[in-house]
Amino acid sequence: MDKFVIDQAEGLRRLLAREGSRVIAVTGGPGAPGRTTAVINLAAALTAHGKDVLIIDECLGPRSVSGLLGGVRGAGNFAAVMRGEMPLDEAVGRHALGFGVLAASREHRAQYSSAQLNKVLTGPADFVLIDAQLDAEGALSPLAMHAHDLLIVMRVSAQAITDAYACMKRLHFAHAIGQFRVLANHVEHAHDAQAALENLAGVASRYLTVSLESAGCVAADPHMPRAVQLSRCIVDAFPSTAAARDFRHVAAELPHWPMRPALSARSTGAARSPSFAEAVAADNRAAAASADASNGGATSPTVATAPAGVAAAAVSALASSAESFVSTVTGVPSAPASAHAGWRADPPVPRPTPQHA
Repeated sequence: MDKFVIDQAEGLRRLLAREGSRVIAVTGGPGAPGRTTAVINLAAALTAHGKDVLIIDECLGPRSVSGLLGGVRGAGNFAAVMRGEMPLDEAVGRHALGFGVLAASREHRAQYSSAQLNKVLTGPADFVLIDAQLDAEGALSPLAMHAHDLLIVMRVSAQAITDAYACMKRLHFAHAIGQFRVLANHVEHAHDAQAALENLAGVASRYLTVSLESAGCVAADPHMPRAVQLSRCIVDAFPSTAAARDFRHVAAELPHWPMRPALSARSTGAARSPSFAEAVAADNRAAAASADASNGGATSPTVATAPAGVAAAAVSALASSAESFVSTVTGVPSAPASAHAGWRADPPVPRPTPQHA
């Protein structure tokens, strides 16, 4: 019996054994949803759980991973790895907490093939977190397309939720992505965040046929700005705070997310669709037609009961009108109103009905 149990355990280990790392691309809408600080704190929390973590920093500048951490020495050797001049473990800059950082600028990523880019993802790291930079059309880089999960960081406010939906819609049309994970950041009330995520998931399922899964919530914490000023992770600088506890909770759950194929495999190597605008316009027409049919000809679709607080304002902004909502979140303007819109038209004069013998 004992041998049978041991054989089962060995078989399970072989089944779960895989080559390469678990790759998670982290992005979000415009503004400051806290994407980069989320990447840094998740890396620190995962490292504290005994995981080997590598951050790939695509968003260079003062608000990049290296910039927020006060500079990570040796993080800019991405090109050397691609040329084969340096092994990955030597090219990665190491933070004092133990996770690695590798900067990959746009010009460095553009000149390499998918197979070459995969070199940085098949190393010894358990997790690779990509601070993903989207292009002008809202699409991922070829490197981020190797991710197994796409995590959208979102604040809970009307504009932030609209921006997050626009980000997901552009990614959906660019890469045929059907699943997203959403991390609610800077949350004042957890029940508002949960209600907003549920309503957003309903809208995304209805208009995009896209599924959203909650990655958790991170509380709004007054210690976060101070941690940024100190170039520290809040999970390290102020470990007893609410945000630090939330990041540790998300990091503890992250290894148990169901394993999926890489985005590049799921999209079968699909390039960006050249008819993006046409696809969005067609989706707008379908959404408006669906709203008309479901509401007996009315143009304003009804969504689940709005939650209290800020989530209610966000949901009302999202669901006020099918056509205006979709045009707002995609950046594709709806058809302008006719020149006589708003004019008062007198009722037509009734005409006598002809009598037939």
